[in-house]
Amino acid sequence: MNYAEIKKHDIANGVGVRVSLFVSGCTHRCKGCFNAVAWDFAYGKPFTEQTEEEILAASGHDYIAGLSLLGGEPFEPCNQRALLPLLRAFRARFADKTVWCYTGYTLEKDLYAGGRAHCEATEEMLSLLDVLVDGEFVEELKDLKLRFRGSSNQRIIDLPRTLRAGVTHLWKDGKYENG
Repeated sequence: MNYAEIKKHDIANGVGVRVSLFVSGCTHRCKGCFNAVAWDFAYGKPFTEQTEEEILAASGHDYIAGLSLLGGEPFEPCNQRALLPLLRAFRARFADKTVWCYTGYTLEKDLYAGGRAHCEATEEMLSLLDVLVDGEFVEELKDLKLRFRGSSNQRIIDLPRTLRAGVTHLWKDGKYENG
C-alpha cells in the first residue's frame, strides 16, 4: 500500500486533535473529490513498518484523541490488508483513543459479508473502529455546514454499537440515534 499524507495535528476528521493517515488508491472516483490525486494506488510513498511506527509515535501524545483513516479509500481490499496491522498495534497501545475511518463504501451493502469490498480483513478491521463515515461523496449533496462529512448522504456510524446490535446506529455530535 502507498499513502498520500500523514497529518499529525488534524482537527477536521473526527473529534479532537487526531493523527490522520490518507491512503492511496480509490476506485470510486467521486465527482468533486477533495483528494483526487490519491485515487492512484501508486501515488505517494510506500507504507512501511517505519511509517506505522511514525503514526504510533505521533499518536502517543496526551492531546491526541485518536487516529483517522481516509483516502484514497481505506476499504479497498488491498488497503484493508495493509491497515489491519496498524489498527491492531494502535488498539494495543492506545485503548483509550478512538479510531475513525472514512469510506465511500456503505456498511450494509459493501462491507458486510458478500459485499463488493468485503475480504478476509474486513470484519476484524470493522471491529477495531469506533466511527465509520460511509458513503460516496456526492457533489450535488455537498454541504459545508455538515460536521465531519462532505455530503448529506454520508453517515457517521457508531460502529461498536452497530456491530453489537446488528442494526445501524448513527453518531451525531457525541450522541447516538437509530439510523
